[in-house]
Amino acid sequence: MKFDEVLAHLGDFGWYQKRLYFLICLPAIMSGLQALSVVFQLDIPDHRCSLGVNDTYQVQDAHHSSLINMSIPWETDRDKQVLSSCKMYQYPQNGSQPNNLTTPCSAWVFDKSTYESTMIEEFNIVCDDSIWRSHANMATFAGQMGGTLIMGLLSDIFGRRPVFMFNALCVAILSISTAYSPSVYVYMVLRALSNMTRVACFTSSFVLVMELTGPSRRVFVGIIVEVFWCIGLFALSLVAYFVRNWQHLQLIVACPTALYFLFYWILPESPRWLISRGRIEEAQAVIKKVAEVNRVELPDGMLEKLTLDDEKSVRVTQMFTTPYLLFITLVIFYNWFVVSMVYYGLGLNVQNLSGDIYLNFTIANIVELLSYIMCVTLLDRLGRKFLQCGCMLSGGIACVATLFPVIFGDSSLDWVTVALSMIGKFGASGAFAVVYVYTTELFPTMVRNSGLGVSSFCARIGAMVSPYIADLGVTIGGDLKVALPLIVFGGLSIAAGVLALFLPETLKRRLPETIEDAKNMRKATKTNYTLSKSPEKSSSTDVTLENFKSTANSL
Repeated sequence: MKFDEVLAHLGDFGWYQKRLYFLICLPAIMSGLQALSVVFQLDIPDHRCSLGVNDTYQVQDAHHSSLINMSIPWETDRDKQVLSSCKMYQYPQNGSQPNNLTTPCSAWVFDKSTYESTMIEEFNIVCDDSIWRSHANMATFAGQMGGTLIMGLLSDIFGRRPVFMFNALCVAILSISTAYSPSVYVYMVLRALSNMTRVACFTSSFVLVMELTGPSRRVFVGIIVEVFWCIGLFALSLVAYFVRNWQHLQLIVACPTALYFLFYWILPESPRWLISRGRIEEAQAVIKKVAEVNRVELPDGMLEKLTLDDEKSVRVTQMFTTPYLLFITLVIFYNWFVVSMVYYGLGLNVQNLSGDIYLNFTIANIVELLSYIMCVTLLDRLGRKFLQCGCMLSGGIACVATLFPVIFGDSSLDWVTVALSMIGKFGASGAFAVVYVYTTELFPTMVRNSGLGVSSFCARIGAMVSPYIADLGVTIGGDLKVALPLIVFGGLSIAAGVLALFLPETLKRRLPETIEDAKNMRKATKTNYTLSKSPEKSSSTDVTLENFKSTANSL
């Protein structure tokens, strides 16, 4: 009997699946804790050139204040005068012999009012070396790419459970070791490897749950897990507020990964994977356990000769055969690239906004949570295209609009820039939630899996680019240092939203099965693409479980 038929008998989302799903949501919380901890670890405190052994950023007395004024030049930052962060006078100034020659700093002192210690301070990643902050953030996303590509393949070869346990051991060791990095180079390597194993842990366990979840609940399960990601972000902001030392913060967010080992006694192996490997008896044992917990009786003979549905698959290049299909494919890939870049870029850009970083980070998390709630509520009411375009355009316009308070206002309008940035985060988060559902419904069955794979790859490239755009203002400086990254993110988002207007709507349309169906999507209407009323076709979001690997990848 086909496994999907057995799964339908067990129940799409019974008590066993719910219990397992809750356990899988715990790694999502831990992912949120770890993924964006760099926002606080790599934040750049106010700093200036060091004047000697006992120098501090805070003014100690009148003599110290006079020495600072004689040694450090003042610079204009919009409407304010601030001490230079990277230069000092070549010779101390005095009233009789003024000399404006400056020289780069060789050592720095940092403001201790916000952080006890950051990586920036420990390794002097400032001024000419500030690009290393972007490199360190990029290493995080490079690790995520490796986790989705390499560990995903190993999971298909060796099984979900052993790959999960191997990576659980690795992520615990690597995450804790990161706190003791002796240099930024070691930090980058450990950060990349720990994120690779972290993503692999979540992906392997999440796919296992999706392989035991029926079609009618897969989209709901795929989006709700994002809420637990947000819970992790809220927990991160709370922990970071009370722990101002970057090493201590890293240890605290790393230690919960040791709990992954408890999953060994709870997680089953995927029966779908066991069947694909011919291990029928082990698959039958798992299915019987699911039936027992769900209180379902299995008819005699149901578990005999278990098989899988063979899905015909071809390469995604089949979508390049006509100009229309090529256009759709490239627009989808571009949307994935931009939405990932903007989402992570705005998350990192919290470091560069004015005001309290903890408050800004918390507001950004609230905005993200609200966007997911909006998507769950409106996705099947307003349609995929409307939400995708609306999120990208509204977020993009808000980001570009930050240009106006920067040019025509002063520092008193910094709150406007922060507010517009949060609107941009709302749009990017909502678009991220919509785009993977939209993509699964645009690609025909024959190329759906490969199409999602390439889309996810484009997203990873966008994430790796995001730190460099987020730090454009730090690198270039000037009056536009706050608005410049937002303008770039906004312009790319607007382009993605406009292009998405030319995509066909997929709400209440039958999923395309063949390349020919995809060609006819723009001609489809609700009448000739009405869904079947059978349980298997009761929702336009009935897609293969491979499509939801992209959700895991986004974490």
